[in-house]
Amino acid sequence: MTDVAVSVTTAVSGTPVVLRAHGYEAAIASVGASLRSLTHEGRDLVVPFAADEVRPAFRGATLAPWPNRVVDGVYRFGGDEHRLALTEPNRGHALHGLLGWADWSIVQVDEASVTLSATVPAQVGYPWWVEVSTTYRLNADGLTQTVRATNLSDTPAPWGTGPHPYLVAGSGDLDSWTLHLPADTVLEVTPDRLAPVAVASVTVDAERFDFREPRVLGAVEIDHAYTDLIRDADGRATVTLSDPSGTGVAMTWDAGCPWVQIHTADLPAGPGTPGHRAGLAVEPMTCAPDAFNDDAYAFATGLIAVAPGESHEVGWTISAR
Repeated sequence: MTDVAVSVTTAVSGTPVVLRAHGYEAAIASVGASLRSLTHEGRDLVVPFAADEVRPAFRGATLAPWPNRVVDGVYRFGGDEHRLALTEPNRGHALHGLLGWADWSIVQVDEASVTLSATVPAQVGYPWWVEVSTTYRLNADGLTQTVRATNLSDTPAPWGTGPHPYLVAGSGDLDSWTLHLPADTVLEVTPDRLAPVAVASVTVDAERFDFREPRVLGAVEIDHAYTDLIRDADGRATVTLSDPSGTGVAMTWDAGCPWVQIHTADLPAGPGTPGHRAGLAVEPMTCAPDAFNDDAYAFATGLIAVAPGESHEVGWTISAR
């Protein structure tokens, strides 16, 4: 039995859509094409926020035309230098793309899915027109989101995307959850601005970074990107969180996302701050942090150049365990 509800009244977080199928319920907000909540049999799988609440930072947002950061908001592409607005002022970077606070249009809804669209207009710092659509779909495997970008300009456009959910394993604290993160390599960053430095084996600080074998998170603080993901026979990588009670959540994606950002949701004000270590951000990404500056790095950033008139599509799935 499936059903869908769409409100005609715009909430603070945008037009709300609620999907229900296979024991899952997903609430989508049109601002940022955001995953507002996801439950299975009534259990939270992500850290939710209310429909009449300004979305806390980028929780659940769809990130485009780049995920993560462009360092200093400056990059070179096609021989030209571009300067973006610094939307992470405390670190001096351009953060999480240009559509995170856009009100996406709802273009299709059925019993278990919704498609939203938005257009990145050519502008200072990003002089390309890119049409972006995303579909959230519930099935027996969980909630799958796909993102498709089409370059409407007459020159190649730099592109990257990813989601920003904070996963919840169960009723216990994050420190008690067991993480399985099948990645051999971590991106080292500067401690103050999180600017990329170099890739290294996760054994460089195994207690903090190496979760190739499942183990309890404990008090570690992570806000790093990982790559060299260990995949199954179908080429899919899966990050799994489990609670001591036996519940859990997993996120799976294919080779379209060679990177994943992991963040233990540590907030500057620390314990007692709403949202502090409330969930684990698991953000599959088509490219590395600061990939728009691809030429500056010795490692493969995964930067995508979408040719004029061409499209790029990628997706991921969140499921209960």
